[in-house]
Amino acid sequence: MGGAIAVLRDLGANIWIADGPTITAAAGFHYPTRMAVIRLADGGLVLWSPTALSDDLRAEVEALGAVRYLVPPNSLHHTFLGDWKRAYPDAKVYAPPGLRERRKDIEFDGDFSDDPIAEWAGEIDHAVMRGNRITTEVVFFHRRSGTAIFADLLQQLPHGWFKGWRALVARLDLMTAAEPATPRKFRVAFTDRGAARDSLRRILAWPTEKVIMAHGPPVTDDAWAFLRRAFRWLAD
Repeated sequence: MGGAIAVLRDLGANIWIADGPTITAAAGFHYPTRMAVIRLADGGLVLWSPTALSDDLRAEVEALGAVRYLVPPNSLHHTFLGDWKRAYPDAKVYAPPGLRERRKDIEFDGDFSDDPIAEWAGEIDHAVMRGNRITTEVVFFHRRSGTAIFADLLQQLPHGWFKGWRALVARLDLMTAAEPATPRKFRVAFTDRGAARDSLRRILAWPTEKVIMAHGPPVTDDAWAFLRRAFRWLAD
């Protein structure tokens, strides 16, 4: 890399993360982006929530192995998906609920359901968090590193990230709480809490040692207990 600053951060046991650019969503709220890279036992790579494709990121990813799977975790995290699919046309893309309708320009190879993905069964588990009107998120668990991976259901942005009225909304929405939390808008949007609790039980059964999320710092201390606290509002 000729002394260049690394784009990928090694989280251990064949999992890495890379922070991407800030993107602007509805009402002018801006969010950081993050992707995760998982290397399977056969050397193939799974790219979760691919962020902006750059020459440096591409070089570091390709140094790890062959890009074989592109994984958008919900119907909101797809901004850069087309760029990666064009760069790696042979990579398989799996669709979370609702994304096929939004991205008719992308040819998907399969859909996430309650069944495991055959190509990585035994290495990556997932749970589909159904019953939410905003989006249906697929939460992932990388067994070897003990890492649970969330997109929007857990967030923690630093104080000062938003300004003016957006800062007030973010605080009330729990986006800038003392530890990562489910924003209130997502809590209210769970109209079928029974379905969500079924998925949560699956998530809490994982032996989680770390939690990473698209919009917040990784949780590396007592991560399973953290998840119990973070989702107490739903479990109760």
